[in-house]
Amino acid sequence: MTIPTDPQTGEFRRSANHFDARVTADGRDGWPVEAGRYRLVVSRACPWASRGLVVRRLLGLESALSVAVADPIQDEKSWRFTLDPGDRDPVLGIKYLAEAYHAADPHYMGGISVPAIVDIPSKRLVSNDYPQITLDLSTEWTSLHRPGAPDLYPERLRGEIDDVNAGVYADVNAAVYQAGFATKQAAYEDAYTRLFTMLDVLSERLEKQRYLVGDTITEADIRLFTTLVRFDAVYHGHFKCNRSKLAELPVLWAYARDLFQTPGFGDTVDFDHIKRHYYAVHEQVNPTRIVPLGPDLSGWTTPHHREQLGGRPFGDGTPPGPPPEDERIGDTDGVTA
Repeated sequence: MTIPTDPQTGEFRRSANHFDARVTADGRDGWPVEAGRYRLVVSRACPWASRGLVVRRLLGLESALSVAVADPIQDEKSWRFTLDPGDRDPVLGIKYLAEAYHAADPHYMGGISVPAIVDIPSKRLVSNDYPQITLDLSTEWTSLHRPGAPDLYPERLRGEIDDVNAGVYADVNAAVYQAGFATKQAAYEDAYTRLFTMLDVLSERLEKQRYLVGDTITEADIRLFTTLVRFDAVYHGHFKCNRSKLAELPVLWAYARDLFQTPGFGDTVDFDHIKRHYYAVHEQVNPTRIVPLGPDLSGWTTPHHREQLGGRPFGDGTPPGPPPEDERIGDTDGVTA
């Protein structure tokens, strides 16, 4: 895996999302919401893709939007479907996600990323715009939401949610990668400092309120959770984000456990995929590709006591039911959601 960094500064530069068409209720981009038409391609290792898995579960879109899970170990062609019989996705019939990218643009030469929404009839990529994908699932796919689905992006709170998301993206979601992939000391130290400064700010914010914005789970909590759940497993050691473990930050550790134990969150987490992907794929960071046996992750299911702060996880809605049988992850590294 080639990691794009600035040769002068040593800073990691994330590629832009090239495919940004939207699947909407009115089909204004040519892609109308339609049950069974699209496939969400993910890696359970990837925090950006995991956002889509959580939102899809919370909104009850499993039967309307099928999911393809890529092998956590990429090869030179990137994400591949070697977890499926015949090494092909059984719905799209393709061996590599890159085939859907090139069906959309035969001349595309950029990176192949997840999450990706693929049109099943044409096998063409529609979008890899991960920030917009989850917002659209909440706001454009409402006709297909389950009864009791929560409002993850309430209109009255969108300004505050967007502000929180911007800070969390820059100084948490992206900062762990900028620290881990930095090739110069100054670039690493800048990302490390921004990360832990923001984690301290978030700890203070969450000390007296259960969720980041309002008194229910929103898009903001989902975006923070997918980084926090990977923190001790990979970011603390592999990415050198080692001032503190998440388990040593009492407020954030309790907050993350609260979400993990909420239906729709922990039942999408696969620590085996997470650890194998980061340690085996990032050869520039971990040349031996040895996957560590630790840390002990059993603490994710211990009591968190965050319910004492009040709040209603699903607002006026209800929890999602159990995941479909073929999507259950089960026990990974001693953790059962």
